Amino acid sequence: LPTEEPASHPPPASLKLPGRRLLGFSSRAWGKTRGGGSGLPAVGSWWRPRSLEISWPLAASAAGSLEAAFTPRPPRKPRLERAASLDEKNWRRWRRFRTSQESLTDPNETSSSNGSLQEASLSPPVRGRATPCSQCCEPNSLHSSPDASEASPMGKSRGSTSDLGKRASEISSAFGGLLRGKAFAGSKPRLSQIMPARPLPPMELNVASHTLRTANRIDSDFMDYRHYSQHKFGRVSSSLSDTRLHGNGMVYDNCSTDSMKSTFSLLTPIRSKDVRSRSYLEGSLLANGALLGAEELSRYFPDRNIGIFVATWNMQGQKELPLNLDDFLLPTDPDYAQDMYVIGVQEGCPDRREWEIRLQETLGPHYVMLYSAAHGVLYMSVFIRRDLIWFCSEVEYATVTTRIVSQIKTKGALGICFTFFGTSFLFITSHFTSGDSKVNERKLDYNKTIQALTLPKNVPDTNPYRSSSSDVTTRFDEVFWFGDFNFRLNKDRETVDSILSQNPETGVSKLLAYDQLTSEMSRGSIFKGFQEADIRFRPSYKFDIGKDSYDTTSKQRTPSYTDRVVFRSRYRDDIHAVKYSSCPVIKTSDHRPVFALFRVKVRPGRDNIPLAAGQFDRELYLIGIKRRITRDLQNRRVQKDQKSSSICSIS
Repeated sequence: LPTEEPASHPPPASLKLPGRRLLGFSSRAWGKTRGGGSGLPAVGSWWRPRSLEISWPLAASAAGSLEAAFTPRPPRKPRLERAASLDEKNWRRWRRFRTSQESLTDPNETSSSNGSLQEASLSPPVRGRATPCSQCCEPNSLHSSPDASEASPMGKSRGSTSDLGKRASEISSAFGGLLRGKAFAGSKPRLSQIMPARPLPPMELNVASHTLRTANRIDSDFMDYRHYSQHKFGRVSSSLSDTRLHGNGMVYDNCSTDSMKSTFSLLTPIRSKDVRSRSYLEGSLLANGALLGAEELSRYFPDRNIGIFVATWNMQGQKELPLNLDDFLLPTDPDYAQDMYVIGVQEGCPDRREWEIRLQETLGPHYVMLYSAAHGVLYMSVFIRRDLIWFCSEVEYATVTTRIVSQIKTKGALGICFTFFGTSFLFITSHFTSGDSKVNERKLDYNKTIQALTLPKNVPDTNPYRSSSSDVTTRFDEVFWFGDFNFRLNKDRETVDSILSQNPETGVSKLLAYDQLTSEMSRGSIFKGFQEADIRFRPSYKFDIGKDSYDTTSKQRTPSYTDRVVFRSRYRDDIHAVKYSSCPVIKTSDHRPVFALFRVKVRPGRDNIPLAAGQFDRELYLIGIKRRITRDLQNRRVQKDQKSSSICSIS
C-alpha cells in the first residue's frame, strides 16, 4: 500500500468499478490506520468480499478539515496475476483434501459438493450484490449466512497477528478458488468442477442384461428380418467379429456387440405360432420355414457342400483291435473333421459292439452313430455330427448274399440309405469273390447286388423319372460303393516287386496299367457310371501281419489294390474327391485300411418324408464318451508320473 501523501483533490462520494471483481475497503478503516501509524490496514476492516463497490461516505461539513490533514485515494491496482497463481495452488490442495478418503468419512471437517449445493440453494441471494462463499464469512463455520458476516466487526483491527494471518490465508484461498471456478456467474453461486486426486478405476463395460439377450436373436425365416437373411455365415465359427457386427448394422454400441457375440448362434428361434402350426414328424411343404428347406440348409451349409469320410477295411477276423484309430479316422492332412463318417468292414472282428464303441471313442462327443447294420461279418456304421441328426430321414438297409462258403456269411453286400435335406444317399459295402483269375465271378457278384438290393423302402425317391428297377444305384442321388472287391494285378510277383522298389511314386501308375478293376471299368462291364479318384498309394494287399512287408509265405501272393472306393451321382460334378489314400500305420490285418474324403453337394428338400426325429444310439454314445474320458485321465496320469520321476545318483 502507498505511504506517500495523495494528491489534493476531493474524492468522489462513491467510486464503482464495473466489470472488475476488486476488493472494497472502508475509508474509516483507512483513516484510522493512517492516523494510528500502524502502516497497514487491518485485514478484517477492508477485506469486504460482499461488496464490489468502493464507498467514501464523507460528510460535506467535515470535508475541509480532513483535506487539510490528508486526502485519501483508492489503492493501486492489486497484482492479481501473482495472487491468482498462489491461490490456485492452495485451491488444488484444498480440493485434494476434500476428495480424500479421510475427509469423506468425517463430515464435521469439510462438506461435500452436494451439501454445499443444497446450502447455497436454501440461502436466498441478496440483490445488488454477489452472494459470498460460506468459507469467506466465518473461519470456524462453513454454514454461515451473509447476514452473519455483515454483522461481524470487520471495521475493527482487533485480534492477534497470527489469527489475522490465518484468516487472511483462508479467505484468499477460498476466494481465489472461486475466481478460477467462475463461481460468481450471475446471482447464484456455482461450485467449480471437482478434480479427483487419483485416476478413477475403469468402469465395467459389460452392462447388458443376461436375461434379455434373447432379444438379439434374429430369425431369418420371416419378413420382418428380411434385411438379415442376406448375410452368409462361415462354417468354421459361428461368432462374428466386432467390425462385422457394427458394419452390418446389427448392433450400435459395445454392450450390444458383447451381448450379440455371447449369444449368437446358427440356430434360429421359433415363434409360438409356428410351433402350433408346424409338425416336424409329418412335415411341411412350405419352401419358407421348412425344416429341410433352402434357408435352413443355407444356415448350416452356406456353400451347400458337406464333407463325407468313407473307409473300407478287411479286418481278417482278428480279435485284436488297433490301440489307436486316430490316424485312420482323423488323418492330419485335412484341417477339419468331416460332417459324416461311413465305415465298412469285411471279415470283421467277432465282437461287433466293441468295434463300434472304439469308433465312438475315437470320434468323440461331437458325433453320434446314426445307424449300424451287419450281414454276417460285413459291418457298416454311419456316424454324423450330432447337430445334423434332425435333417435325416429314416434310415433303411438291405443285404445280399452272393456266396456262402460256410455258415458264416463272408461274401455279399450290405446297403444303407437315407435322405439328408433333399439329397438321397446310398452306401454299399461288399466283399466279392477272391482269386486272381475269378474276374467273371466278381462281375456276377456286382450284378446280383444291384438287382437284389431292395432300396429304398419307405423313403420316397427324390427323382423317380431317372430311376431303374433293375439297378439300385440309379434310385439315389449320391452313391458310394466300397469294400474288398478282390480285383488283382495281372502281373507276377517279381515284376510288381521290382516296380515298387524302383520308384514308389511312378511305380503306382505303372501298376495300375495291370489292374483288373481299372480295365473292367473302362470297358463298362462293371460299376457302370461310377468313378474312382486317382490312386497314389501302394497296394493295400497282402501284408504280413504287424509288418510293412508283403506276403512272405509260401504262396507269395501278388500285391494288389483289392480295397477300393468308387462313387457315382445323378447330377454332374456333385461329388468332388478331396483325398484318396490308405493307412499304413494299422498293421493288425493283412489288408491296410483305405479311405476317401469327399465334398458332396446337398440340395434343399421338403418336409414330406419320414424323418428320423433325432434318433441315434444313445447307449453307445455314453459308453464311448466314458472310455474317452478314462483314456485321457490315464494319459495325463502317465505324463505326470514321467515328469515327477527323477534319477538319483549317489557318488
